[in-house]
Amino acid sequence: MKETLLGGFIVGVLFGFVLQRSRMCFNSAIRDIRFAKDNWLWKQGLMAIAVQTVGFQLLASLGLIKLSPLAFIPAAQIVGGFFFGMGMVLAGGCASGVTYRIGEGNVVSIIAATFFALSAGAVRAGKLKFMLNWFGKPITVSMSNPGVYAAKEGKVAPTIANWLGLDPWVVAIVFTVLILAYLFLTKTTTRKAPMHWTVGGLLLGLVGMLGYWSQQKYALGITGGWINLFQATVTENAYSWMGLEVFGVIVGAFLAALIYREFKIRFPRDPKSYVYAIVGGIFMGWGAGVAGGCNVGHLLSGLPHLALSSIVAAIFFIAGNWFMFWWLYGRKGV
Repeated sequence: MKETLLGGFIVGVLFGFVLQRSRMCFNSAIRDIRFAKDNWLWKQGLMAIAVQTVGFQLLASLGLIKLSPLAFIPAAQIVGGFFFGMGMVLAGGCASGVTYRIGEGNVVSIIAATFFALSAGAVRAGKLKFMLNWFGKPITVSMSNPGVYAAKEGKVAPTIANWLGLDPWVVAIVFTVLILAYLFLTKTTTRKAPMHWTVGGLLLGLVGMLGYWSQQKYALGITGGWINLFQATVTENAYSWMGLEVFGVIVGAFLAALIYREFKIRFPRDPKSYVYAIVGGIFMGWGAGVAGGCNVGHLLSGLPHLALSSIVAAIFFIAGNWFMFWWLYGRKGV
């Protein structure tokens, strides 16, 4: 399965199945903890991040992968992250959320994902690529001995560990312990869900580790996969591991929805839902294209690296999400 298109598809099917059963959506997780005082999904996401923090480090220490933190361009992660966060609210789901809900028959998610892919593709490799020059060049750390990191000419994107010159294992363990302390020493809200948050988080983390081993270049992602699916479908570009992973997410969610009798074509009655989906998809695509990743690339897969890029992006994903939800639903008189 290693480094093959079939491997990407299999990982995607597993990812989509777990997403559908766990109901994991970072848009909901971020929104709920602030506006509904509900930390169920938030804890599930953190559980997955904790599992991968130790898991990625273990795989790298065994020589099975090289850690590849995403490029650190502060202005890009700030601006792009904020737009992506706003887009999640408008689209009704994060990048992975709208993807797996396509497998459940959600029409709004199909619309949001389409404009997400088109917008991200325009920024990454199309007419809007020039915008990337506005945000400056990546900041790197020079390492004479990169060790577990995938260095290019001795340079690596900064993580807390390599930036401060610390042992990556020490930073990983401290970060994981802090997450676990929060997860198990604080009260968790109750929710009727197909899968307990601990199980969902554990499975998402294991799928992420499998994805890293399979792809080698990085763990799970969504943005690049959607771009590849559209480009390979309408041009002569070849399908990639990430493209097949995204396709697998839809298939996996579809299979889960069929098995548990949750598949249904859903058309929202409110016309605003379709407008929000278009604008939200554009915001998410542009934001992810600029920031160098979406909620999966930066939050789910990036934070376990303790990458500075993913830490900054995560902060502004949250800020954008909270701002847009407040703007739409929280202001007085709205």
